[in-house]
Amino acid sequence: MGSSLEKGLPFVVYRKPNERELTAIFQSDAQLKTTKDFEESGFVFAPFSLNEGVVLIQPDEVFRTHTDFESEVKNKKLVISEDGQKEHIHLVEKGIHAIQSGELKKVVLSRKIDRKISKNPIQIFKDLLGNYPNAFCYFFHHPKVGAWCGATPETLVRIKDGQLKTMSLAATLPYEENKQPEWGAKEIEEQQMVSDHIKDSLGNLMEELIIEKAESIRAGKLWHLRSEVKGVPLPNTSLSEIINSLHPTPAVCGIPTKEAQDFILQNENYQRTFYTGFLGELNLWAPKEASLFVNLRCMELSSNQAAIFVGGGITAGSVPEQEWIETQNKSKTMLGIL
Repeated sequence: MGSSLEKGLPFVVYRKPNERELTAIFQSDAQLKTTKDFEESGFVFAPFSLNEGVVLIQPDEVFRTHTDFESEVKNKKLVISEDGQKEHIHLVEKGIHAIQSGELKKVVLSRKIDRKISKNPIQIFKDLLGNYPNAFCYFFHHPKVGAWCGATPETLVRIKDGQLKTMSLAATLPYEENKQPEWGAKEIEEQQMVSDHIKDSLGNLMEELIIEKAESIRAGKLWHLRSEVKGVPLPNTSLSEIINSLHPTPAVCGIPTKEAQDFILQNENYQRTFYTGFLGELNLWAPKEASLFVNLRCMELSSNQAAIFVGGGITAGSVPEQEWIETQNKSKTMLGIL
């Protein structure tokens, strides 16, 4: 990993949720390769807006090794800056207005936080591995794209042996010791919207589709509501059709998808690039197989700077000040690692 960084060659190192195996994929030249139809083999790194091009790391060398990282980052009392509060509240108010006027049902609005860092990237990655055993943890580097790492709790889609799995994930509450989360109507409705959207967009590509009932799951210091989704794609359904029907999910974009994405691209005060895109294995071990995750809880690393990203789902019942607090709570996940 260190030598590929020094040579400026593309690579990715990752560990899947609840596994102990670390996989590393190295490309032997620095060329920027992309995929349009998801027929190639390798590791994909896709932006929020697919028009920007889906990066492919070609698997010229693949290594797998067992790892154990126990490091618990001891959180010093985090002091979180209130910078950007006015702008974010204004953005959320615009989102609520678009929902009230009927053009959107839900929109996910986010912001970027820049932080000076002194920790080296390999240590940041080790800390992610040690702290988030049930997330997809990765470190991605491409000389023409940059360096990203993260620990995402959300599956975009897994396809193996003709079986499809995904999830409907939404709603957030802070984790409190020995207390179960108490979900309100806003959170329950928000998660149900995601389930309905998956049913509508995937339904006609599937022989069967089962959406299980919502359960509370913990991801670090936060609770979410999640339903497992499984099914069998129709024999002639391509991977590309499945990916395009699921991305961007309502958990990172909104409903209806196209209008919400347009609203985000026009109104957020920065470019998301690969935040809320997706990443993972593509036809790597077998054809028609994919294991893809939504790029949440991630950061972009440059020489002595990290950019982290936080957002939240806005619905008709949202309160702008509460939405600001939610993004502040979410920011603790990655700021704690730094």
